[in-house]
Amino acid sequence: MKLFRFVIALLACLPLLSVAAINKTDPYLMIQGVSKETFSRIKAEQPRIQQNPEVLRQIVKEELLPYINVRYAAYKVLGPHLKKTSKEQRNSFVAAFTDYLVASYAQVLTQYTDQDIKVESAKSVPADRTIVSVRVDILDTKRPPIRLDFKLRKNKKTKEWQGFDMVAEGVSMISTKQSEWSGQLRSQGVDAVTADLKKLAAKPIRREAENQ
Repeated sequence: MKLFRFVIALLACLPLLSVAAINKTDPYLMIQGVSKETFSRIKAEQPRIQQNPEVLRQIVKEELLPYINVRYAAYKVLGPHLKKTSKEQRNSFVAAFTDYLVASYAQVLTQYTDQDIKVESAKSVPADRTIVSVRVDILDTKRPPIRLDFKLRKNKKTKEWQGFDMVAEGVSMISTKQSEWSGQLRSQGVDAVTADLKKLAAKPIRREAENQ
């Protein structure tokens, strides 16, 4: 689980470039473009982050979320339970899920040091394809390389791509959350899971050393 959280955080680093500079119509170029600038920005922000880790929450909220289709991801997590919810319940769950993702990414980003990444070379994407996985290898001098696949979905109207899932060493983030919350969704309902997500999201962001 620690490895999964670690690679999620590294992937979360990718989309932190200004929206205007990113080619969102090509999934490969999108990842390649943002990855080059992202680590430079995170490194530059380290003094502020070390003083106040909550800075990471704001960075994620402002810069990461525009590249993630959070509602689609949240609905995928709900799976078959989605049809049992009202519009109000769905909106509340998406809002809580969004805050939970922001907090989760921000917390694990406190572990960032000087990792590098290698993004899969650009390929031609058929016009009718709506789901693409882009491979990203995490290169860290302190551990073996980690493979992850960033799954993106194309908006049929805008033709732009957005992330919705990440598969780390064969483990899907969405599938993991489905398994983690399926029992509670079945026994207690979506309102209980939403309440728990709000509590988790409200926990302060702390450096790893402070959590030990």
